[in-house]
Amino acid sequence: MDTTIKNIKDYARELRLSALALELEPLLEDARRQLPAYSDFAHSLLHTEILCRRKAKLERSTKTARLPLLHDLDKYDHSFVNGIIPAQLKQLRQLLWLDQHFNMMLIGPSGTSKSFLAGGLCYDALQLGYRALFRTMDQIIQTIKLKEITSAAAQEYKRLQTAHLLVIDDIMMFPLEKEVAVGLFQLINQIHEQTSFIITTNKNPKEWAEMLGDEVLASALLDRLLYRCEVIKLNADNSYRLEHRKTIFKQQNLVKGETVLKKEVVL
Repeated sequence: MDTTIKNIKDYARELRLSALALELEPLLEDARRQLPAYSDFAHSLLHTEILCRRKAKLERSTKTARLPLLHDLDKYDHSFVNGIIPAQLKQLRQLLWLDQHFNMMLIGPSGTSKSFLAGGLCYDALQLGYRALFRTMDQIIQTIKLKEITSAAAQEYKRLQTAHLLVIDDIMMFPLEKEVAVGLFQLINQIHEQTSFIITTNKNPKEWAEMLGDEVLASALLDRLLYRCEVIKLNADNSYRLEHRKTIFKQQNLVKGETVLKKEVVL
């Protein structure tokens, strides 16, 4: 290896430009063929490093976000009618509401794509560099319960406090203990002015008091979430999961004379 190239690689590693150190020789070979201007060549070196860092950052933030398995809204099935149209989804994906600290509440029964939509918008936010987290209500509850006990929960609680976007999936599905209900209010009260929320729920806000066991607390919580909030009600004739359920059997037609016997699966 040429001594100059080796030195450049060593300098790059010392400066923690790992992508530049790795891709230096292909970049030099490309420069020999195309003979770019010095400024263009310098740009290509730095651009390579930046792209690598952005990719690594997105991978780390996506792992921390804990997105649901389905979270790519480019694959959203618009043939499934649930109350949101393509134009509305396109507008939501622009994330202007996130910059304005607006919240979103997705209300509807199971199988209406609430979690898919919430996870997809969370992933869109991650791709634009926002700190975004997707948490189920159960995960939030465990963090609240353990934040004064374990360092892992304390660190997780701090992540929740510093997120630009926090998705709380399936909120109020089950009644909450008083201590947890108060802890949930405290968390939302601390961050609601600098953090946007996406809430998914199958409960109407009027039912929250029953789940919290405290009408005053429910009113205070909803006051903070609904002040700047888009409420989207999702409905569908059938659950998307049930309409597109998977089977372990292959689709087969058994032909016997003129009779066709089709496999039937009983739900």
